[in-house]
Amino acid sequence: MPGMLDTVVNAWKSVDIRKKIVFTLAMLVVYCVGKVVPVPGIDQAQFTELLKQFGQLGQLMDIISGGALNQVSLFAMGITPYINSSIIMQLLTVAIPALERLQKEGEEGRKKITRITRYLTIGLALFQASAFLFATRTAMSSTLPPFLSAVLIVVSFTAGTAFIMWIGEKIDQFGIGNGISLLIFAGIVSRGPQMISGLVIAVKDWSYNISVFAAIPLALLVIAFAVGIVALVVYVSTAERRIPIQYAKRVVGRKQYGGQNTYLPIKVNSAGVLPVIFAMSLLSMPSTIVSFFFAKSNGPIAMFFKDFANQPVYYLVYALLILGFTFFYSMIQFNPVEIANNLQKNGGFIPGIRPGRPSSDFILRTSRRLNWFDAIFLMVIVLTPVVLGAVTKSSSSLWFGGTAILIVVGVSLDLVKQMESQMLMRHYKGFLD
Repeated sequence: MPGMLDTVVNAWKSVDIRKKIVFTLAMLVVYCVGKVVPVPGIDQAQFTELLKQFGQLGQLMDIISGGALNQVSLFAMGITPYINSSIIMQLLTVAIPALERLQKEGEEGRKKITRITRYLTIGLALFQASAFLFATRTAMSSTLPPFLSAVLIVVSFTAGTAFIMWIGEKIDQFGIGNGISLLIFAGIVSRGPQMISGLVIAVKDWSYNISVFAAIPLALLVIAFAVGIVALVVYVSTAERRIPIQYAKRVVGRKQYGGQNTYLPIKVNSAGVLPVIFAMSLLSMPSTIVSFFFAKSNGPIAMFFKDFANQPVYYLVYALLILGFTFFYSMIQFNPVEIANNLQKNGGFIPGIRPGRPSSDFILRTSRRLNWFDAIFLMVIVLTPVVLGAVTKSSSSLWFGGTAILIVVGVSLDLVKQMESQMLMRHYKGFLD
């Protein structure tokens, strides 16, 4: 923690980094202000009552939006459409050769993919806003004609999502840190007091049938467990597997090059919190569609999806999705063949492993073992509070705790690393100095 604070203080002393920090904070303030700007044409009290029918799904959407959904603000849908469109684009990039070629075209190709992602985000936002309107149509106010009120609500929700996407991109361009991650981070942190009160309620639920003296150690145990989870997340997030690399000696003219030993670092938690976010968003899609369009249906299929988050199979599917997205993200971001070829071109090799195909196979096996550990780690962190709350019949506000810790710690570490890299670029002294 002191090292993190020192990094922030030193970054503030740099004029360029200070401008980036101030711009980022200004954008986050704009985001927080937008969360309290109400959408016209909706009765907030009735909308909140209808939202309670969605159960845990409504809690998920409200937490990701930073509480904007319950307030029926412009940012009620949050950044969920952008996350879903990013998932779809990553899947399509692997499945469609044209998009894969576009991704390999460098900066211009990435710009085109980003443009497609924006259009897809707007399309998903229109669909989700229409679903919101259909599910909560009884909460529409009667001050305007129904058609005009419906158009106003859909356009307002969609414009809010587009504006959040714009804020995230501007933070990427002129600020510091990942814009979308910071917006999710801000939404979770803004709900910190409510999460703390949820922990207090959970402890009261657990200690309802025991004495006050027994409740105090139980509360301390919960706090120690939370601190231990945070420490574990920080440790695994910064851990890496170092593969030793040795470079062969080369004589060019009268000078000798190479011969040094180094290592190839592979992060243990290479995917970060993205598999959890992707799994959470994908898992909520069927329940969202059923809850929105079949809210009053009592059929067995509709009831199954409405109550899906409270069934054991939900946790199994959640765990399998986390596992799948962990390997999927590693597959599209980590290329062992390219790494092995670069090592071979520069005269590097792994001691005891032949260059070329054997080296790429060794790197791939090492990466896959780390993926298994990473996936199991994410499952334990995310599902432990959920299972604990289900077994103890405690407050449901605990269910998001593991995911919140992963997001907050991951974004904080990434932000500090970006600050350190920015300071390194500005304070580096070349050989002329």
